[in-house]
Amino acid sequence: MSVTLYILMAPFLAALLSPVLIRFLGHRAVWLLALVPAFVFIHLSGYLPTVAAGEAVTGGIQWVPSLGANLSYLIDGLSLTFALLISGIGTLIILYAGGYLSSHPQLGRFVGFLFLFMGSMLWVVMADGLIALFVAWELTSITSFLLIGFDHNRAASRRAAIQALLVTGAGGLSLLAGVVVLNRISGMTELSLLINGGDVVRDSPYYLLALILVLGAAFTKSAQFPFHFWLPNAMEAPTPVSAFLHSATMVKAGVYMLMRLNPVLGDTAVWETVLPLFGIVTLVTATLLAVRQTDLKLMLAYTTVGSLGLLVMLTGFGSERAIEGAVYYLVAHALFKGGLFMVAGIVDHESGTRDIRKLGGLRKAMPITFAAAALAGLSMAGLPPFIGFIAKEEIYAAIGKGDLWSISLTVLAIFGNALMLVIGAALAIKPFLGAKVETPKHAHEGPVLLWLGPLTLSVMGLLSALFASYSNHFIISPMSTAVAGTGIEAHGVVAFHIGLPLLLSLVTIGLGIAIFWKLDTARLIMARVLHIIGWGPDRGFDQVVAGIVRLSVAITRVLQNGRMEAYMTSVFLVFGISVWLSLIHFGELPAWPSFPSMTFYEWGMMLLALLGLIAVLTAYNRLTAIVSLGIQGFAVAVIFMLFGAPDLSFTQFMVETLSVVILALVMTRLTLNKTDRRPMRETVFDFAAALVAGSAFTALLLAVVGVPFDPALSEFFSANSRVIAHGRNIVNVIIVDFRGFDTLGEIAVVMITGLAIIALIRVKQRKPRFEYELEGPDE
Repeated sequence: MSVTLYILMAPFLAALLSPVLIRFLGHRAVWLLALVPAFVFIHLSGYLPTVAAGEAVTGGIQWVPSLGANLSYLIDGLSLTFALLISGIGTLIILYAGGYLSSHPQLGRFVGFLFLFMGSMLWVVMADGLIALFVAWELTSITSFLLIGFDHNRAASRRAAIQALLVTGAGGLSLLAGVVVLNRISGMTELSLLINGGDVVRDSPYYLLALILVLGAAFTKSAQFPFHFWLPNAMEAPTPVSAFLHSATMVKAGVYMLMRLNPVLGDTAVWETVLPLFGIVTLVTATLLAVRQTDLKLMLAYTTVGSLGLLVMLTGFGSERAIEGAVYYLVAHALFKGGLFMVAGIVDHESGTRDIRKLGGLRKAMPITFAAAALAGLSMAGLPPFIGFIAKEEIYAAIGKGDLWSISLTVLAIFGNALMLVIGAALAIKPFLGAKVETPKHAHEGPVLLWLGPLTLSVMGLLSALFASYSNHFIISPMSTAVAGTGIEAHGVVAFHIGLPLLLSLVTIGLGIAIFWKLDTARLIMARVLHIIGWGPDRGFDQVVAGIVRLSVAITRVLQNGRMEAYMTSVFLVFGISVWLSLIHFGELPAWPSFPSMTFYEWGMMLLALLGLIAVLTAYNRLTAIVSLGIQGFAVAVIFMLFGAPDLSFTQFMVETLSVVILALVMTRLTLNKTDRRPMRETVFDFAAALVAGSAFTALLLAVVGVPFDPALSEFFSANSRVIAHGRNIVNVIIVDFRGFDTLGEIAVVMITGLAIIALIRVKQRKPRFEYELEGPDE
């Protein structure tokens, strides 16, 4: 394996080591653990010159050759930028987590979950194989569930974790189907090949199906309307999770998917209509909901949803300039939003509250945190000289056209960006400036583990703009080229060029300042509007879940009524009817058999088996029926022996003996009528069901034995049992060696069943309880 493949596996190894190191070294172990993502960042940075030169790097190993699945990676401008953001911000998050949860008894488990998520997300963006991409995609959903529900003693955390898992899990199923469709269309399992075969996919009659399935995965993962509700609720997670998963990594996985498949699915009317439409609706909806919030994390969460909508809109706009603007904004958003989330966590950690109405005057008590908040807030507001300003200028230059569609998108983008400015200004100004407000805790500056991350990211937002030529050459241009599928040379700089983009920026700033000036009024208006609307997707999710639960209970009452007789009758009837229908449909009904010549004692055993069957049917009591059933079984065992199958005969003897003994013992422990007193209609129905199933078995066996015998398998076992498995008994060799794993699985099933029975016998009776809480925000 290549070094890069080992590097990409490093976070999973760190996940195993984290609990051990933190147990012995305490929260200071994060300094050592942070070296893992830092080393990943340094190693991947070595590919920057190669990727900037227009080359892509691939490598890996075979994983499941029979499925064409490889554990391979693709390094180009898109994957490398995402991987650097994940590993770079991940390094700071690991340090931040050590400071934020320094006294938490489960810090080791928490950091381990962070590393599992980090590794999963790295493989989402780096995987070249479609199957590996899907596996990593699902791992991000599972690990985010563990992180969101980390504080599992709180009902709100459990609800948010379940909600995120269900929504993104459904998107994962959509992605799986989309991967299958894309493979069937193109015959390719590698992204590096697929992105060069866009014409094949777009010309396929299954293009629309593939597009819908991919959009289902991307929209649920990146919280696009109407799936936006799960991301704000996920703020129940500890702040390091919010800063990592929901600002710079997981929620951008959907955007990554759209960008990666833009050369494959893009450049069509459907793509250039659906993505901008859903994106702009998400932007406006989320920023309006952000104005309503007073919790710092929820304000940031809703603006994150809005930013994702803006990225989706730009990705689907259909121009190279829009792609360039999307790339600028993606990098800018990762830097300022990650920093602001950590700032919100510091304020909460050191002051005891995240309610912006109860904060003020913290500038002197927390000067470093204030500096980080100010720098990140200015970038979020799109003001110079930060990368957020360049991103906003490029966005307006891309969408500021004269047609009605572009004008509509531009007007709504201005409104959304103005509300972004409002929230950025509120986060940077309200908690730190103005009169000092008494907080639940005595506010003071946090330790270096807390403020190092936000300060680094906010400064990077400034430096990446001041040294835009380097940012453009190594990051923006290669990523834009990978997304567009054609060469793009980025030229964004911090400069004031008189033109439409600058004019639109000034309008945005002016509108944002006006709304910020009346922020309390705007918040009150949004509260009233939401109260009037009442219902929202979040409440709808609860209604859907509750409806599914009620439906499952109703179905269970019908299908799982607690009667073994009903279960067995259903199974035999379904089997019998299915076999008969299949034989009739495919024309495989067997001919009437000709009986072979048999000796008198063979006929005697057949007659004895038949008498046993009649004895079962006519038995006066249940015990007699059990013994008669044994007579029939023993007669069949003798028949096996007479026809040259002693091993099978011995097995039949053992099974029949144990069955009779066990059933007899069970009968002594049950309070039952000695006789079977069923009504005539039940007797007739059971007779009919038995006749259908029995005749189906007979017809199926006759059809099978009527097919010419293929001795290939028998000859193989006869030739190789002694040579390969060193056994003379072919049956034993098949069970123990050739089908060893199958036998092991059967034994495991029996063992697990036995343990489950023991547990059920010993468990105390408890009142069943459904613990999914339906209370939640209306948005």
